[in-house]
Amino acid sequence: MDLFHAPTDLFHALVLLHIVTGTLGLVAFWVPIATKKGAKPHRRWGRIACYGFLGAGTLAILMALLSLYGPEERIPSVTDRTLFAGLFGWMMLYLGFLTIGFVDYGLAVVKHARERTKLRRARYQAVIAAVIVSGAWCGWFGAMIGQPLMVLVAVVGIVAMALQQRYIWRREVARGSHVGEHFRALIGMGISAYTAFLSVGLVRSIPEHVFNPAIWAGPSVIGVSLIIYFTLRARRSAPSKPGAKPASAAAFGAERAGP
Repeated sequence: MDLFHAPTDLFHALVLLHIVTGTLGLVAFWVPIATKKGAKPHRRWGRIACYGFLGAGTLAILMALLSLYGPEERIPSVTDRTLFAGLFGWMMLYLGFLTIGFVDYGLAVVKHARERTKLRRARYQAVIAAVIVSGAWCGWFGAMIGQPLMVLVAVVGIVAMALQQRYIWRREVARGSHVGEHFRALIGMGISAYTAFLSVGLVRSIPEHVFNPAIWAGPSVIGVSLIIYFTLRARRSAPSKPGAKPASAAAFGAERAGP
């Protein structure tokens, strides 16, 4: 084996696997959005999307580390080494952690819907901490190199983690509130994945638009619109009698109990 080219060959292999897992997640993501919540297609395709994004997020972290500490080889269209480190290094690292963080939390709130305190375990808190630390560094680095969009995407993720912590550590929460936490996290998963795809992935094809606000704003606008829609729908299906279980909560209870 040529040891000099081994890191480059590894990077190309990681890119290929990242494309496969990311595409799987990006496509499967829309099936649970469109299907009945808690139904078998929702659960099956939701798991496929989550596994795809978990794989893509993990591979993104590995590629980011190679971009930062591997051999000096860059995309020809990005001639600025500092910008390359910010875009393909620290931001990709952060988006990888952010995607994993959303997946992990989105599944965990359903799994531990009746025992919310289990989300305070070190295993879950470590994932949230990794997102916050990598996001803070991404935002600081973006500010230092004059890229406000890196700062913005970092702030969005950190705020999302703070909201998750608020749910985890509150003394009491409303019955069925895990449902809203579940779909907000997994829609956030889709937002972070599509943002990474449009901002980092498309730079190879249209590098002049890598920091185009319109491209960056697209996934967030669609994702936030979906969050608002499902939040309002969940409120409409809230129980009219004290102690009654909302239809949406029952659906996600089925998801929790499903295979």
